[in-house]
Amino acid sequence: MDASLEKIADPTLAEMGKNLKEAMRMLENSPRRIEEESGKKPVPEDIPGPLQGSGQDMVSILQLVQNLMHGDEDEEPQSTRIQNIGEQGHMALLGHSLGAYISTLDKEKLRKLTTRILSDTTLWLCRIFRYENGCAYFHEKEREGLAKICRLAIHSRYEDFVVDGFNVLYNKKPIIYLSAAARPGLGPYLCNQYSTVGWQNDLLHKSICCMNLMATQGSLTYFCNTSMRSLGLPFPCLCRVPCNTMFGSQHQMDVAFLEKLIKDDVERGRLPLLLVANAGTAAVGHTDKIGRLKELCEQYGIWLHVEGVNLATLALGYVSSSVLAATKCDSMTLTPGLWLGLPAVPAVTLYKHDDPALTLIAGLTSNKPADKLRALPLWLSLQYLGLDGIVGRIKHACQLSQRLQESLKKVDHIKILVEDELSSPVVVFRFFQELPTLDPAFKVAAVSNIAAAAVGRERHSCDALNRWLGEQLKQLVPQCGLTVMDLDIDGTCVRFSPLMTAEALGTRGEDVDQLITCIQSKLPVLTCTLQLREEFKKEVEGTAGLLYVDDPNWPGIGVVRYEHANDDNTSLQSDPEGEKIHTGLLKKLNELESDLTFKMGPEYKSMKSCIYIGMASDDVDVSELVETIAITAREIEENSRLLENMTEVVRKGIQEAQVQLQKANEERLLEEGVLRQIPVVGSVLNWFSPVQASQKGRSFNLTAGSLESTEYTYVYKVQGTGVTPPPTPSGTRSKQRLPGQKPFKRSLRSSDAVSETSSVSHIEDLEKVEQLPSGLEHDNLEAQCPEQPCRAADPVARQTEALQDEEDDHSQVEELERLR
Repeated sequence: MDASLEKIADPTLAEMGKNLKEAMRMLENSPRRIEEESGKKPVPEDIPGPLQGSGQDMVSILQLVQNLMHGDEDEEPQSTRIQNIGEQGHMALLGHSLGAYISTLDKEKLRKLTTRILSDTTLWLCRIFRYENGCAYFHEKEREGLAKICRLAIHSRYEDFVVDGFNVLYNKKPIIYLSAAARPGLGPYLCNQYSTVGWQNDLLHKSICCMNLMATQGSLTYFCNTSMRSLGLPFPCLCRVPCNTMFGSQHQMDVAFLEKLIKDDVERGRLPLLLVANAGTAAVGHTDKIGRLKELCEQYGIWLHVEGVNLATLALGYVSSSVLAATKCDSMTLTPGLWLGLPAVPAVTLYKHDDPALTLIAGLTSNKPADKLRALPLWLSLQYLGLDGIVGRIKHACQLSQRLQESLKKVDHIKILVEDELSSPVVVFRFFQELPTLDPAFKVAAVSNIAAAAVGRERHSCDALNRWLGEQLKQLVPQCGLTVMDLDIDGTCVRFSPLMTAEALGTRGEDVDQLITCIQSKLPVLTCTLQLREEFKKEVEGTAGLLYVDDPNWPGIGVVRYEHANDDNTSLQSDPEGEKIHTGLLKKLNELESDLTFKMGPEYKSMKSCIYIGMASDDVDVSELVETIAITAREIEENSRLLENMTEVVRKGIQEAQVQLQKANEERLLEEGVLRQIPVVGSVLNWFSPVQASQKGRSFNLTAGSLESTEYTYVYKVQGTGVTPPPTPSGTRSKQRLPGQKPFKRSLRSSDAVSETSSVSHIEDLEKVEQLPSGLEHDNLEAQCPEQPCRAADPVARQTEALQDEEDDHSQVEELERLR
């Protein structure tokens, strides 16, 4: 490329190309890489700019921009690079720099050059996307083209609009028809895109114009045109057309209902003005019946505008009939920058109209060179890519969609929301769980008998799981550019739209295969979690002290809250005591090192703390999990209350000790007499007649919570044992586990790694021994089965008898040792 730049006659253009190449190299690389390559220290970010006095060179300024773009690399990166900038991206970026340079030419050269750029780009786009004899309007905002088309339709249908303005619209209100599946906010944008919205503003402008009749003719004309261009529409001018409910796609516009709405508006004296159809809805990529809509628009004189991602397939050799019908519409909006991976490239609105004066008034055409230069980045990029490059990129995106569709058909529990499996470049899928296998005659009755609340709860549960699945896939396969979205009919889904992301992220076929592998690895967890939710709910509801919290937005087994003694179920405020218990419970559960994830957070309906249990595999013992939570929470509560009671006992014991010490001092004073308390006299009396008083003291027994005398300790020189403390309760189930088995795991009875003759019987023996009681109950069990044959026949009884004999022998040996 450097050799090609040297052949350019204009040194300014050659220098511009070199600077752009160097700038992109610096900006795309990380600061550390630049530092390693150049061996220089990075420029600090606190450059004072023009206030420094002497200016900075271009390299220093670019390094500053680079540091601001990449930020601190020591911190955790928020996301990967948004878009891969290749050579075609460099051409698009060069167009902006080149446009600024071209604007310095003289007016005549500038006019010829901008006209050539605009006409070439328009011709190329119309040929590529099969829109013959069309005009083009280039705009930065994607919706701006539709707003200008709306103005053009108003000027075309209202001949006296330029003169009468407000009165024309007031007498016959225009109606704009939008699909219920249109992009969110499209209708309000058409009405509220300007600050001077409403017909009252137009009336005010016209009044001002009448008051300034002495102004010059040019100023008055400019003012009137400006006021007309800033005219907004009220919200009653928008008509929302519902989608199909009985036949066809539920994301397509209902043509029959639309025809009924048009007839009603005509009978009411309104004017059907504009219809916005979709060739690929923003959500799922479905295409309206554009051919039927075109016939309806021709019948009532309505302007038909089409937009959507499926319009990109018009450049391919095979195009579906529904999308091909868009070539007959009045206007369409294209986004080639997103489809081809071109940064900073404007959107294009192609339209057909024969009156240049109306297009000039509507703002679709302009005599300003700056407006025409908007097409320069696209003009350069299209020439760089060529027809093969443009078609190849769009075809590659469609092939990625086809590859994902074919693979998802082989995956269970995945539903695909695709309208046309042969040409749709958008794939929308979601996880679902079918009803249990029932007889077809009873399946419909079973569904109809499900309560509406239960159906809604299952819908929310699947939505939460799909949201979790989408977020996991976005992290595991970021090159696919997946999007998680919520649909009114189908719920939460995952969308794959390679036409909008493939070129920017560099998506390949291997990435799609990796996506399928990740989906298959997550499906067992999803199906098992959904099945264990009901079991978890029943176990929690049947356990005392636990409350099941129905949180539909949590993608896990469930949510549980422990109800302590002072818990107020009627209050929704935060509970400090409950929060303390749940904090300790969360710590204990995480210390178990199980495969489950535990989190603590407030209930979605109140501020009370709960334990959130995450996704699970198929070998989770829900009963053990719930019992562990209940026992551990109860222990934490009891220990907390024990500490509180101990504090109170210690306080009372100190007070009692002070009273007893004071009483002992009074008794000693009475016993020894007053004379012994005098310093000199008392010493003489104690020398002639010593007092034989025993040493008395007090000790505080924490276990019994009482004061005890220390006389026994001083007399016999032995520490008193006091009251034996109660045994510490066990915090978890005393369930015997195999070596390496984690908590909350079911025993694998049918595992291939366990033989039928040894290991399986060993597991069963462990479970039987686990169920045997100890102590007196053990003796009662022996008393109930005195027959020796029964014991001999039962292996568990033989094992128990042998253990008891060993214990008896051991106790006899200990007794002999004690007597000796």
